[in-house]
Amino acid sequence: MAATSQYLTLGLAGETFGISIRNVREILDMRPISRLPHAPNFLLGMIDVRGSGYPIVDLRTKLGLPTVAATEATRIIILDVPMKDRLVGVGFVADCVFEVTDIDEQAIEPVPEVGGKWQSDYAAGIGRKGEKFVVIFDLAKLMANDRIPEAREAGADASRAA
Repeated sequence: MAATSQYLTLGLAGETFGISIRNVREILDMRPISRLPHAPNFLLGMIDVRGSGYPIVDLRTKLGLPTVAATEATRIIILDVPMKDRLVGVGFVADCVFEVTDIDEQAIEPVPEVGGKWQSDYAAGIGRKGEKFVVIFDLAKLMANDRIPEAREAGADASRAA
């Protein structure tokens, strides 16, 4: 039997992308985002989720795609992103979220080096779902060279002192 893994599929500029379900904490409706002064252009700001602050990344800006206004379908996906030696909670804004789907690991192909509308060095490979291609994100590469604020939990500093 072929080994499959589950991916959350999302839409960006008419393309389908996938993120390993192991990295997904939760999916939220779009909400107001508190801006951060002097933040890089892809970092929209921070949101609070049940007492924890999460930095929010605009995936369109990060991938060099034109920005668009949020719609009813726009979602914030809270992810565990591997950064340096640990997982960091980061929110990513996507045009829409489709579904959690199984993708055959053996069928994931390397990303073709032909250029395109997005920067392919952020992709781990190309999977297939029926007739559709799914670009699988490599979250570590996507955020490798960025400095973003850490997610902050209310009372986290107090618990360290104990």
